Amino acid sequence: MRTSGKSLGFFTLLLFILWLPKHSADPDQLTAPRIINAAYGGSVTVSCHYDPQFRDNTKYWCKGPIYELCKIVVKTPKKRHSDRCSIADDKEAGAFTVTMSSIRRSDQDMYWCVLARPGRNIFTGVKLIVSNKVIAATSTTPTNSLETNEQDNIRWWKPLRWIIFSSMVFSLISVHIAAWRIKAAHRIWHSNVPQHNSNIYG
Repeated sequence: MRTSGKSLGFFTLLLFILWLPKHSADPDQLTAPRIINAAYGGSVTVSCHYDPQFRDNTKYWCKGPIYELCKIVVKTPKKRHSDRCSIADDKEAGAFTVTMSSIRRSDQDMYWCVLARPGRNIFTGVKLIVSNKVIAATSTTPTNSLETNEQDNIRWWKPLRWIIFSSMVFSLISVHIAAWRIKAAHRIWHSNVPQHNSNIYG
């Protein structure tokens, strides 16, 4: 029965995590270009603007279609950089800037400007589109809504989330049924043991 209790706790926790709201905070606290275009082999710079109250918070640039599963590329403090990506935080201007160089086709993806804080981080999505043509890197006007930023991936994320949720509920019900059957079998076995012994010695 302890195993059943642990399984129930695990599934409950996982369901809670999956069902956390995707939108983290007031979008005015963090803004960035909705879409950026970059030429193959070129470079691109993205500025993520944040509210002054977050000037001392850690900032990072994350890659992946879903924020909850994204991989950190670069992060502050200081001007840390990877082989082809760097980040710089201008606290006076209230913006951190990410520069990506030697753009590859595999760089085309969803990225996230993120402000780290206790509890739920603040984040906003940026779609990077890589062109085969030699063009100057451009960006759209910053948006104040995460809903617009996530239109590309939310179409398949919503049904996937429902499938995962339904599977978890089904598993949870199966665990309960299995636990109930084990309990019932134990009751039947214990109730039959005295009767069987009395028949032997009677």
